[in-house]
This record gives sequence, structure tokens and C-alpha cells, in this order.
Amino acid sequence: MAQKRNWIINERFLLIGSLILTLLKGGLSQESATSQSRPGNQHEELTSQYFLFEELLLHQPEWFASAEARQIADNVLIYQRGSGGWPKNINYQRIPSESEKRELSNFVDEPFATIDNGATYTQLRFLAKVILATDDQHYVLAFLKGFDYLLKAQYTNGGWPQFYPLQKGYFSHITFNDDAMIGVLRLLRDVTAGKPDFDFVDQERRERAAKAVQQGIECILKTQIVVNGQLTAWCAQYDEKTLKPAKARSYELVSLSGNETVGIVEFLMEIENPSPQMVNAIQAAVSWFDKVIIEGIRVINEPDSNSPTGFNRVVVTDSSAPPIWARFYQIENNQPFFSDRDGKVYHDLAAISSERRNEYGWLGYWPRELLTKFYPQWQKRWSPGNNVLRR
Repeated sequence: MAQKRNWIINERFLLIGSLILTLLKGGLSQESATSQSRPGNQHEELTSQYFLFEELLLHQPEWFASAEARQIADNVLIYQRGSGGWPKNINYQRIPSESEKRELSNFVDEPFATIDNGATYTQLRFLAKVILATDDQHYVLAFLKGFDYLLKAQYTNGGWPQFYPLQKGYFSHITFNDDAMIGVLRLLRDVTAGKPDFDFVDQERRERAAKAVQQGIECILKTQIVVNGQLTAWCAQYDEKTLKPAKARSYELVSLSGNETVGIVEFLMEIENPSPQMVNAIQAAVSWFDKVIIEGIRVINEPDSNSPTGFNRVVVTDSSAPPIWARFYQIENNQPFFSDRDGKVYHDLAAISSERRNEYGWLGYWPRELLTKFYPQWQKRWSPGNNVLRR
């Protein structure tokens, strides 16, 4: 039976930031890899631009031959960096001015290329759909340059840094945060499998992609954290040399991640004919999710005209609330924790600054669909004897 972790909420409500994590973590933060003074940064938009761009992939195939789609594809090419990759958080539906185009061409490596917030692999998926609809070789060349960028950026240990060319600090860490590495692996896997969108990719690149995917899987398995001899979950980022869990931004400390582990497990479950090691990794992570469930609380929006967001997220006790999970858990004892820009660990969210409470996703339902839908389907096929309790 799963261990229940009931939180006792004191009389003053705990204020928490549970906005959609990936909408708020990126963009022009104080710790962005591209400082405000560097050329080209004025072109960055809010992180939500990634989601708007990703939604374009949902159009019907014929739309990608339209004038609108081709204009967006042309804008995508304008922002491609000299390295082959793309910066994050760009509004590709806005046509850059001539002065912006000149600036981007003068500083071909800035803004820096990255896989953060869906950058590079999402642009490649978009270009592939336009290529399928138009057979325009102009887009093919850009795609192949970006594809080669991803292959070149991979470390020999199988991981990917957040930024490439490499930048100092946590930007060089192997990055699972916001599904960065998983997004790359899914793209490479689809190319390897010969999915229709990628028919134009040559066999040599497909073979290199297949090798990269295998190395990436090996990196995933190596980095699953072991506690007291038991496999558990993953940290959001790892030291690129030692493969040990590592911190990123000041409030993103070494931890077991209740969010990033979901994407990793789902990716592993998508693999046909998983090895015994993969099966063990999936089962262990699912068991860990059951152990760290938080019950008896609910998150609500409380209007607050003094807050920059217009509200505060408030935690209230509610015995009927569905299970919820924390973003960060301490590795040694599975205790949920929060942190602030001072780099300290807190166990009371009310102690954190308003900015961090309301602009970061500390609690969420990330594993729910995995546990209630995807894992049971996978379990029937690959692990029928596993009796992990489902929620």
C-alpha cells in the first residue's frame, strides 16, 4: 500500500506558485543564458511563445503548404543560429523588421541556441511538416543543419546540455528539466523509425540518430538515483562529467523530481521490447511516485490585487482532494521542499518570496495520467506481475 504523506497546513494559508511550470521558468529571467545586453535578446518573447509555436504542429497536413505556414517557416530560418540550433521563446508568427534581420545576421551565434523550452527540436518538427507539404529544398537544408546540431551537441556519455555551444555554469549540465533531453530523443527516434515527416532524411543521418538514441537511453538508465540500494527517480539536471545530480538556478536544487521523472518514464515506456533494465527502471520510478504522494490538500486561486500575477495560489486542507505531488523531494528522505533565490531549502511555502511562490510550479498533478492510464497499459504488456498500487 502506498505511503500517505498528509500535510498539516497551519492556520495561515500556505501561498504556493503552481502556475504552469514551463510557461514561467524560461524567458528573460535574471539567470537567462542570454543577458539583456547581448545583441538579439530583444527578439525573445515570453515562454508562452513556445507553446503557441508547438500548437502549430497540430494543423492539418494541407495547412503546411499554405502561405501562412511558409511565412512562419521563413521566420524560423531567420532565427536559426550559425551553430544550426535555435534560441528559445521566439514569436515566429511575427515578421522581423529589416533592422532585426540585419542584427541577427551580424550576430549569428546570439541569441544562443538551446534545447530549453522546446527550442530546436520543435523548430525541426515544424520544418519537417512544411518540407513534406512543399518539398522545398530551402527548408531541407535548414532542417539538416539543425539536425546535425543536435547530433553534435550530444555528450559522449549520451546526455545533452541545455545550451550548445557550451556555456559556463548549469547551462552545460545534462538537462532533463522541462523535458529538454526527452524532446530531443523523441525527435531522433522518430527520424530513426522513418516516420513520414522525415522521409527526406538520408540513411547515414538515420543511423547516427539511432546510435544517439541508444546512448541517450543508456544515460537515462545510468542517472536514475539509487537510495539505500533502491532505484527511485531522476534529478532535473546532472553534472556532465560525473553524472551526479546537480543544481541549476538558485532555486532549483539537487533533488528527486516529481515532474521531470514523468517525461523520462513515459519515454522509456514507449520503447518496444524494453530490456529487463528498462522494465526495472520504470517499475522503480512508478513505485517511487506511489511513495511520495501528498494527500489531503488542494490548491486554489485567491485573488490578490497586490500581487503582480493578480492572485496568490493558496493551499487548503481537503480530504476529498485528488493526490498531488511536489516538484522537488530531498533525495535522502523523500521529503518535499521548496527553495528561493537565496538557494536555501524551505519546508513552508509561506516563507518563500512572493515572486517564487507565484511564478514557479511547486506542486502539481504531473504523474496522474502516467499512473492511471499509461502505466496500466504498459504493465499489462511488459510487467503483468507488478502489483504497484494505482491511484
